[in-house]
Amino acid sequence: MLTSKQHELLVFIDARLRETGVSPSFEEMKEALQLKSKSGVHRLVEALVERQFVRRLPNRARALEVLRRPGQPVVEGAMGGQAPVSRTPLADVTDMGAARARLRPEPVVRARSIPFVGRIAAGLPIEAVEDQEMLDVPGTLLGPGDHFALQVVGDSMVDAGILDGDFALIRRAEEARAGDIVVALIDEQEATLKYFHREKGMIRLDPANPAYQPQLYLPSRVRIQGKLAGLLRRY
Repeated sequence: MLTSKQHELLVFIDARLRETGVSPSFEEMKEALQLKSKSGVHRLVEALVERQFVRRLPNRARALEVLRRPGQPVVEGAMGGQAPVSRTPLADVTDMGAARARLRPEPVVRARSIPFVGRIAAGLPIEAVEDQEMLDVPGTLLGPGDHFALQVVGDSMVDAGILDGDFALIRRAEEARAGDIVVALIDEQEATLKYFHREKGMIRLDPANPAYQPQLYLPSRVRIQGKLAGLLRRY
């Protein structure tokens, strides 16, 4: 049995995954649930993990997977303990045979090559570099559409799980909604990775680090080039 807030968070996470393929940040969860602090979000996520409604994906920042909806059963895993019926977000399972079929090892994922077009600031804007190299990316990190990769420079998006040196996987787009993490090209010269908002006829680009201030621009100065679809990190 989930509490109302746990259920609300589960629905929000699933909706965002279906729409963008990227888990919402803790800041976005806090705003969506109208909570006062991110510590409350952490507690709700932990509760969903413990109850096997979501799981964290290893080696990926801010990566959550929805395993089942309220009321779906869990079945005994091959190694003992409980395993969710479905490994795909909110997939319907009609019988035990389908459940066991979904627990089989997943097929090898083929890589996709996408353009690597340089660096992007997660701090103050820097010049967008156009190197046009290619980067091999696991296909599971990319949804439909045209994609490119940029390497993150700076720490202004750390609270969104985006670190200096990460490779941001960007789905090309020319429009964005409030709360999207976007690549914004400013004055056709400088690119930055930020949360997108509109404020009193201006474009506001918000960091995810309290050490940085939001940036305000006239709409004519800002062009959206894409939205964050995933992250790669090397160790």
